[in-house]
Amino acid sequence: MPGILVFLRFFHYNDTSILEKDKCRIKIMRLRTVLAIKCAKCTSYLIKKLNRGSGVTLPGYVARIIDPKILSAMSEMVREKTIVTMGTNGKTTTNAILYHALKAEGKKVIINRTGANMLNGIISAFVLSTDKHCRLDADYACIEVDEIASVGVLPQLKPDCALLTNISRDQLDRFGEVDITFNKLKTAVTSVPETTLVINCDDVLSYTLAAESKNRFVTYGISEEIFDDISRSEIRESIFCRSCGQKLEYEFFHYGQLGIYHCPNCGLKRPEPDFTATGIELHDELYTFMMDGMLIHSTARTPYNIYNTLSAYAALNALQAQRTHFQEMIESFDYGNNRESIFTINGARVQLHLAKNPIGFQQKISLVLKDKKPKDIIIQINDTYQDGEDISWLWDVDFQYLADAQAESITTNGTRRHDMGLRLKYEDIPCESTTDMRSTIIGLTKNGTKNLYVIVNYSGLYRTNHLLAGLEKETQGGTQA
Repeated sequence: MPGILVFLRFFHYNDTSILEKDKCRIKIMRLRTVLAIKCAKCTSYLIKKLNRGSGVTLPGYVARIIDPKILSAMSEMVREKTIVTMGTNGKTTTNAILYHALKAEGKKVIINRTGANMLNGIISAFVLSTDKHCRLDADYACIEVDEIASVGVLPQLKPDCALLTNISRDQLDRFGEVDITFNKLKTAVTSVPETTLVINCDDVLSYTLAAESKNRFVTYGISEEIFDDISRSEIRESIFCRSCGQKLEYEFFHYGQLGIYHCPNCGLKRPEPDFTATGIELHDELYTFMMDGMLIHSTARTPYNIYNTLSAYAALNALQAQRTHFQEMIESFDYGNNRESIFTINGARVQLHLAKNPIGFQQKISLVLKDKKPKDIIIQINDTYQDGEDISWLWDVDFQYLADAQAESITTNGTRRHDMGLRLKYEDIPCESTTDMRSTIIGLTKNGTKNLYVIVNYSGLYRTNHLLAGLEKETQGGTQA
């Protein structure tokens, strides 16, 4: 592999004279793109053959060494439209909804479904989707983009539409305070002035960003109060008007800084959204709601997935894409995406949930509290680069509500299990810690309440999902785990 990279760097740095010849420029660039794609595919094959990972980022890196403009070249091969999804919460789910909605209309769609949302991962999604002739057969591209990476990605992709879910704190060691994220996203969208923005106007940060840009924008939001006191107790990311500095006044909060707001000084206020959901009701743990004249009997178990659905629908409208089969698709859509999954293990109901920042964790606590039955809870907190090494955000979550969760046991796990235990101790909530997730799950599913919640942050998600799926299979196969 090092030898390949040396060759690629040699190619990159020693073909300048050729590119300077105008009559050969187009031809050479085409050859570079083809070579980039073939080498990227070879890299992916070797990674999988050698069992060295999933091969979703290094191929993009290799392709970019050979052809620095590879992403621009690939995006131009998309026949109809490209949409990017950005924001702190809900990117992966929203992007998946867009993908399935377009597929339901018979469209061929590129997606970085693995969540590889940095530049190299996005390039990989394109180049690995080409055929043996290095051609891309795609009507649409649905691309999830990391907020920090957006500055480098958007100018190359030049998307027709950019969807922004919300802006809040996430991974303090990578993003810093929320103002840094805001400025990065603002730089990204202003670099593509022809791109239409689809923004959550309930989020004052997202709405301000759109208003300050010169981009055309479409808004979505929820005008009726559907969240509980747990959400409204959270620390707000932005309580001051970004125009004049006056403290904002809210009619009500949904969660975080999302809600119906106005500035008493300069007149800034949350606009009436172009797209909204109404008549939101919870029946048998699932939400129903009205949207654009459709009564949606969704599979959503959490209210923020109503936002994700609404945002995707607004984006499809902005793209002028077909929506004939949207209702049928969304009523069977799996919002979990491995981030909200339910398993049956030793006769127990086991729910797996991802929570990687204060807003996300607060919503999971709210979900747990809606379940009035006795339960066991496992909380896994890691501090890898994927998670963010700074886990001080745990102190922004109102764990005090877990005291009323009817929890028979709470167990902490992961590299920062003791930090999580300390956080619960400050709320006078008893807990235990474990380093053996498998044995703990087996014990609780056999001898516990038969109602187990497993909440993990990012790096533990796929490993835990694999573990739970394996235990479920063992149980269904007649072998007690």
